[in-house]
Amino acid sequence: MVSKGPTFILWHFVLAVVITIFFTSKFSFAKQTKLMGLKMNMIDRCWRPNPEWRKHRQQLATCSVGYAGKMTNNIGKGIIQYKVTDPNDDPINPQPGTLRYGASVIQGKVWITFKKDMNIKLIKSLLISSFTTIDGRGVNVHIADNACLMIFKATNIIIHSIRIHHCKAQTPGMVMGPNGKVISLGQVDGDAIRLVTASKIWIDHNTLYDCEDGLLDVTRGSTNVTVSNNWFREQDKVMLLGHDDGYVRDINMKVTVVYNHFGPNCNQRMPRIRHGYAHVANNLYLGWMQYAIGGSMGPSLKSESNLFIAPKVGSKEVTWRKIGHGNGDKWEFHSVRDAFENGASFAISKGSRVPKPNYSKEQGFKVVDVKSVRTLTRSSGIDYTIKDLNVNVADPEAMDIPVTLILSYIFVGIMPLYAINLDAVSLFADSSFTFLAVLNDVISRFE
Repeated sequence: MVSKGPTFILWHFVLAVVITIFFTSKFSFAKQTKLMGLKMNMIDRCWRPNPEWRKHRQQLATCSVGYAGKMTNNIGKGIIQYKVTDPNDDPINPQPGTLRYGASVIQGKVWITFKKDMNIKLIKSLLISSFTTIDGRGVNVHIADNACLMIFKATNIIIHSIRIHHCKAQTPGMVMGPNGKVISLGQVDGDAIRLVTASKIWIDHNTLYDCEDGLLDVTRGSTNVTVSNNWFREQDKVMLLGHDDGYVRDINMKVTVVYNHFGPNCNQRMPRIRHGYAHVANNLYLGWMQYAIGGSMGPSLKSESNLFIAPKVGSKEVTWRKIGHGNGDKWEFHSVRDAFENGASFAISKGSRVPKPNYSKEQGFKVVDVKSVRTLTRSSGIDYTIKDLNVNVADPEAMDIPVTLILSYIFVGIMPLYAINLDAVSLFADSSFTFLAVLNDVISRFE
């Protein structure tokens, strides 16, 4: 029996090495693509599990849902890859390498990335051209402390993974327009992102906070907008949908608000809707001061599977409506499968049908059970995303360690047993192979 020992050990050593290599790479890949994906929302699951996402940035354009639809007009033939290398700004004569040069001067399909972390202080509002993607993934980009972003009479724009904060109001002045020509721009409120007569806009995975006016305004006939995976915090007026009570063109406005994280320390307008329609789904609300969702001038809203956590003190009511002005009392606000904590309540419209979003095939998405909202919104904004992309996904080797250690322990555990009794080694080996068979079965279920 002893004579079989060296042969057995050699055989087991070779097999252990092969199995370690096989299972480590296999399980690592499965974990990145499937196991991680199961914890992500529909948008993130489309691109984030891919460890090679930097080589396939344009895949992002196929991942949007809601009224913006797929952003495939932003990719494909003729696209210009532009990298921001200079944080400086000249509003009238932008220099190559600056954000304004890529976003306003270059025309056509432009995919903008950033060479490194940077803080950009814009002198005047940045007017973004049609078919532009601003992609801040993998770096830490701040647009802060003065003027911020405006989408003026433009279409097919993606704003992704930018931290925008401390935006200030701007006096009238000259600025490079979205068509590459200098224009006169009037007074601008201190919004983080303002849409004016814009369409097909996707705002995803940004962190917005502490601006003089609001964080996001969708105004003057803007429509087909998706606001997803953003973190809105530390703000009085958060999101305005609709210019003013008298601007009836906003009756055609359609906005999807999904997978966002509101709070802490948000007061009101999450969102506030005038005239148009909003589908607000799978968002997390961490308190409010005045209200969370409000409206006037007969807006329609479907609030679906959101988690509303009321503040410990103050208003517990989610909604607010302005009545007695025109048709402001004809609003349609409906709550469908929402969840309410800390005494939160939702005053629904009675005697009317729940307004459906009526999405097209490319716009549609499945609204998941509200029990999953905390998980689906855990990576909202940019703060978590940078850490997650640069460590968990971008470094696949970091995932190899647990499985490698397990397999190493199995092999090393044989050595002391061999010194005692070879039968014990055989028993241990049989148990090890049983364990590996079960592990293989588990992994195969995720392929």
